[in-house]
Amino acid sequence: MDFTNIKEKMDKTINVYNEKLSEVRAGRANPTILNKVRIDYYGTPTPINQVAGVSVPEARLIVIQPWDMSILKEIEKAIIASDIGINPNNDGKVIRLSFPELTEERRKELVKDIKKMAEEAKIAIRAVRRDGIEEAKTNQKEGNMTEDELKQAEDQIQKMTDKSVEEIDKILENKEKEVMSV
Repeated sequence: MDFTNIKEKMDKTINVYNEKLSEVRAGRANPTILNKVRIDYYGTPTPINQVAGVSVPEARLIVIQPWDMSILKEIEKAIIASDIGINPNNDGKVIRLSFPELTEERRKELVKDIKKMAEEAKIAIRAVRRDGIEEAKTNQKEGNMTEDELKQAEDQIQKMTDKSVEEIDKILENKEKEVMSV
């Protein structure tokens, strides 16, 4: 039985979890928070990082400097319309996004959110495991593999699942430390 498809699906689930975590506002300025924000640039929804320089000069500040000054207002409107929860400061040349200090209560909320995301990722991993085992059982029923091969396939899929869940737990632990120590 070929396990590459199962491994790819599990890896993709972990990558999606990582991407979601990078968008969590943990008190530090992180340009990935702008990944979902798009502006209307000549009729095309365009990510901010493709029409402006995005830099992090300080731990709690993102500076957006558009290459075309005529879109400064568009960028500001897009950030306000997005749900990132930060008000842009436009000085006519650049837009500054200042990240406020996180309160203890907000930190605990964020930790709850990232734990929930981790659980969703684990559920997705387990769904991949279930599908893989179902496929192996179907192969065995059709006579394409023996009972022993089925057992080996189930063990292999379980090992991959355990490793993926362990990786999600490590990522969660690191993000939790980051949120609580900012």
